[in-house]
Amino acid sequence: MDIDKPSVAIYWDFENIHASLIDQMKGVGTYRQTRFTPQDPVVNVAALMEFCASFGSVAINRAYGNWQWFARYREALLHNAVELIQLFPPGAAAKNGADIKLCLDATEDMIRFPHLTTLVIIGADSDFLPVSQKIKAAGRTLVGVGIEAATNKHWAHSCHEFRYYERLVAEDESPLEDSDDAGSSAPGRPDAIDLIRRAIARLAANKGEP
Repeated sequence: MDIDKPSVAIYWDFENIHASLIDQMKGVGTYRQTRFTPQDPVVNVAALMEFCASFGSVAINRAYGNWQWFARYREALLHNAVELIQLFPPGAAAKNGADIKLCLDATEDMIRFPHLTTLVIIGADSDFLPVSQKIKAAGRTLVGVGIEAATNKHWAHSCHEFRYYERLVAEDESPLEDSDDAGSSAPGRPDAIDLIRRAIARLAANKGEP
């Protein structure tokens, strides 16, 4: 294996980002009231995967959550080859422990797989601060993604690069010039020119503060 080739590990605190979006859309506290019911898909998995893949070849792609309630994400997760890590909360008011399991896995993966160059953590929790220090001490690049209203500012600034979910989705869904050019790809499947344009837009956006 070519260890000089950029390789990416993605870790999704899936319930965290889903819950933050539900509360943003329907009001704070909504998710807590409905968390033990089947959830409608609100996370744009494809947009996040496109962003993560811009850093290199995806080697690890794990999402943590209580999957009995997220079955409606099935097609999006299968299409993007996301490995689902099941975590059951120990009680009705307890967290599912995703952040702890995620941090342990990320630390172990850095030791086991020296070819990993970039680790992407999708979540907004301040509990990720300790693992951010481990990742940077190991000489790897840390990228974070979170919902703007729910993101801990210290966590965001601890990353080499942090992007807000809303801005990524807006970039992914924004109309592109020359969309009717011959040879353009089918809807929902951006061609090479589209991907280059989006990459340039993201590069420009990444110059500022998170």
